Amino acid sequence: MPRPFTLAVFTKNRVNPAYDAARMAADRVAAEAGAATIHYVPETPDHVGQQKALVSEALAARPDAVLLNPADDVAMAEDLARFAAAGIPVVLIINRMKGPALAFVGSDDVGVGHTAATALIRGLDGNGCIVALDGTPSAPTARDRTVGLKRAIAENPGIRLLGSRVGYLLAPPARTAMAELLTEHPRIDGVWCANDVMAFGALEALAEAGRTAAVVGVNGLPAAIDHIEHGRMLASVDFSAFNIAAIATRAALRHLEGKPVPPEIVVPAELIDRSNYTRWKVPFAQRPTPVWPFAGGHSQVASPARDEIVR
Repeated sequence: MPRPFTLAVFTKNRVNPAYDAARMAADRVAAEAGAATIHYVPETPDHVGQQKALVSEALAARPDAVLLNPADDVAMAEDLARFAAAGIPVVLIINRMKGPALAFVGSDDVGVGHTAATALIRGLDGNGCIVALDGTPSAPTARDRTVGLKRAIAENPGIRLLGSRVGYLLAPPARTAMAELLTEHPRIDGVWCANDVMAFGALEALAEAGRTAAVVGVNGLPAAIDHIEHGRMLASVDFSAFNIAAIATRAALRHLEGKPVPPEIVVPAELIDRSNYTRWKVPFAQRPTPVWPFAGGHSQVASPARDEIVR
């Protein structure tokens, strides 16, 4: 009897609940197939050097395949090449990067950033002063979402971007960055955040300053859904690390079984606001993992909130 497949799963930190969901999804899909997962997570959030060291550990363990969310799309290129040289297939998740990967599974992050920004602008009736909390510059997701933000602003002349700060996709630095922006600008009508965790930090800074503003984020995390329900956040975008990791795990297992895998799988990211938030009030532990609907080429998976979660 052949041994079960082992998948090495690289996520960037243990402080963002989106990555908790990703690890849960990978574990569940792998277990369904009788495969095992080994998780490699830097002790210091998003630390490139630690992720590189974990690559060496994984290479020594000889997994059958790898799911990799690179901490830096440029710095980790040589590590992607190391896996390729060892004959270990890699499915890139969430963040794109150049190099010899089997496939990439993620979302259109320019579209994600644009969707969040458009929701914020509509919430302000097309007029107002906003600030932005950008993500880590080394993350393609963050860079692309900012492109989407700028496109939305260019389409709406009534919106003025007062300033931006890097919040590193984490709550504490986002809280500090938002506090600085509040000190600099006596009027802030809206806050665009490249992820929900930074939105949480922005909300804390606003509360401490005794001020209010419309806030949008990205990820559709359970805490964001609660904030939307109670009016503390205007919206979030369902960039689902849970679905991305589940699909990527299926892709890796299919490849190991000799089945075709498309080089790119785009997971839609739907806007979540007061009109539809109840569809996301399903804990990740109770959500079904997406099934495999792909035949090859450039593929797109249906929205899990609409089509796969039993409500």
